[in-house]
Amino acid sequence: MADRQEHKAVIEGLLFVAGDEGIEPHQIGHVLDIPLDAVHALIDELKNDYAEQKRGLDIVQYGKVFQLSTRKEHASYYKKLWENPNNSSLSQAALEALAIISYRQPITRTEIEEIRGVKSERPIQTLVSKLLIKEVGRAEGTGRAILYGTTKEFLNHFGLRSLEELPPLAEEIEVDSEQQEADLFFSKFTEATNE
Repeated sequence: MADRQEHKAVIEGLLFVAGDEGIEPHQIGHVLDIPLDAVHALIDELKNDYAEQKRGLDIVQYGKVFQLSTRKEHASYYKKLWENPNNSSLSQAALEALAIISYRQPITRTEIEEIRGVKSERPIQTLVSKLLIKEVGRAEGTGRAILYGTTKEFLNHFGLRSLEELPPLAEEIEVDSEQQEADLFFSKFTEATNE
């Protein structure tokens, strides 16, 4: 029984970590070293647990992958949150993405992810919903990726008249990555706003 509960806990964690990408049952089976039919049985149990406990999450299947999802019947509450996005503060991930965009714009999501070293879809969605960044064009080449840049709301939010007022990066520090630039931006910005 303990193994079954532990397996369900691991599956829940895997679904969370997989995020929007989702995870295929065979991947779960590989991680837990259990057969595919056992994976499906455990996922069904988890779904039943969520329903019986009236939890805010559910497990949905799209094509071959499973994902964690919010419950449809709670949609009106989520809508309220998104209708007033300025009430919530920015996460560290969103702040990192915003710093990168502010200094490197126009920039694609792929370029942001290369700099941060992690997926950045959600932080970008958050920044767009808060009107701090917007689509400013399309990149040349295959796929014509969306280019992002900051908005007037970004300037207003941070009390800037123009992008030229962004805190300068310290010249004496050799910056070899945009991640370091992002860290420097927010440390400098915090110092400037605290004065």
